[in-house]
Amino acid sequence: MSSTAVYLNELGVICALGSGRAQVRDGLFADQPGGLRDNDQILAGRTLALGEVTGPLPDLSALPVALRGRNNALLEAALQQIRPAVDAAVARHGADRVAVIIGTSTSGIGESEGALRLQADEGRWPDDFDYAQQEMGTSARFVRERIGSLGPAWTISTACSSSAKALMSAARLLRSGVVDAVVAGGADSLCRFTVAGFSALESVSAARCNPFSRHRNGINIGEGAALFLMSREPGPVRLSGWGESSDAHHMSAPDPQARGAIDAMQQALERAGLAPGQVDYVNLHGTATGHNDAMESLAVASVLGPQVPASSTKPLTGHTLGASGAIEAALCWLTLADNPDQQLPTHWWDGQVDDALPALALVAPGARAARPLQHVLSHSFAFGGSNAVLALARG
Repeated sequence: MSSTAVYLNELGVICALGSGRAQVRDGLFADQPGGLRDNDQILAGRTLALGEVTGPLPDLSALPVALRGRNNALLEAALQQIRPAVDAAVARHGADRVAVIIGTSTSGIGESEGALRLQADEGRWPDDFDYAQQEMGTSARFVRERIGSLGPAWTISTACSSSAKALMSAARLLRSGVVDAVVAGGADSLCRFTVAGFSALESVSAARCNPFSRHRNGINIGEGAALFLMSREPGPVRLSGWGESSDAHHMSAPDPQARGAIDAMQQALERAGLAPGQVDYVNLHGTATGHNDAMESLAVASVLGPQVPASSTKPLTGHTLGASGAIEAALCWLTLADNPDQQLPTHWWDGQVDDALPALALVAPGARAARPLQHVLSHSFAFGGSNAVLALARG
């Protein structure tokens, strides 16, 4: 069954742009950039633009303590949007034929931060804290228990490529015939650990990030979740190909020659059976850091040329770390399947070209595709040289 087509049948998504397909789509194609908000609570003495989810999240207080936490509440918010279809898949195929694969990088670190503060101040642990909240595997365990699945379940944590790899792993399971449906995606939640860590690397911008500008000066951290119900049954979007590589150039900096990124892009095109000229749009990793943008612009120019429309959506969502691959795949899903006007996601920046970078066709506000959108790529390039590229096609 290795050549069987795999589809992204249903989408649930929550991020700084809103909750649900309609809100996120409206924010994605709005005529002004939204999403990010100033926050002075995460780091003492600093106000930062963050991609924070500000609306109410599902109440998990009735669940075991180990399954509570903001990361899982974000997953629950996304899951509720596709729950009828998921329940129908479990009933139709059987619980043992439905898998769960989730990508994350923070899991419940935020809950551990709060617990440690209380321990330091009062010498006791909170009643609603369990160390298992912080375990990476908790994300997949949470979704599996919520839907009653008995099939394979695991969490992937490879930094910013985590949830893109979750979709690839789901495709491999489906094409092997091991399962008939997979709930796959990712989640990450804001916490001081990640914001302080990236700040220590001098990689955080206090204002909205500015990808590929000569004035770019760092990322905005964000949070959110995206979940897909994936199967071999035809749906609105097909996962037509993917590519993975590990260049291991440096612990936090990408290979400046872009060899790993180029390899992942070429693998995705080959699996999808696409020539470079058939790609209608690229969702760039586009972190607005000096090294990433230089590497990625070189990769895109080398593999696709300078003419393919491209944009980074991180000025709208922030960099959601382990969730970014799934959330940006969700934005591509909306671009392909819920976009009658053939709009392209805007590349929000100051327009100040960095002449040291290869030129890219960055999408201007209000731009529409020159032809019906059929094929898009989504890039996720992580610390340690973990590179992941998804090829998505209109189903």
